[in-house]
Amino acid sequence: MQVQEIVAVMGGRVMFGRAVTTALDLQRGLGEAVRLGALDRVVGRVYTDPMARRGLMNRIVPQGTLKRRLREGRLSPAESERTARLANVIAHAEYVWRNEDDARQWLTTPHPELGDRLPIEVAVDEFGARHVEDILEAILQGLPA
Repeated sequence: MQVQEIVAVMGGRVMFGRAVTTALDLQRGLGEAVRLGALDRVVGRVYTDPMARRGLMNRIVPQGTLKRRLREGRLSPAESERTARLANVIAHAEYVWRNEDDARQWLTTPHPELGDRLPIEVAVDEFGARHVEDILEAILQGLPA
């Protein structure tokens, strides 16, 4: 996905505190840690239900750590990177499905190639995110997925 699409899913320039237009800008921004609101924006792009949102947020940042991050206002670099990974998957799904609602539906529906797990839940780690992206690419190419 394009850097601009990932940044948009994360809430835009305000979450980074500066313009992010290249992959290098994104890498630097994640290394400096993004605002906590980026995680809320990413999770909110998929879930509106507060319990579901909290569950996904806690997969990215454990609950105890999240309380500390609320005081600090920023994610750690590792948490920022995990948030960006999820934003990338969401942006990819929105590109494939051509609209946010259809992408959200796909991301939150059990998928047989993922052992009937939700794509958004599988995508929280690197290997899972790659697997979900492979399925999205197959759909985009018109292959069975």
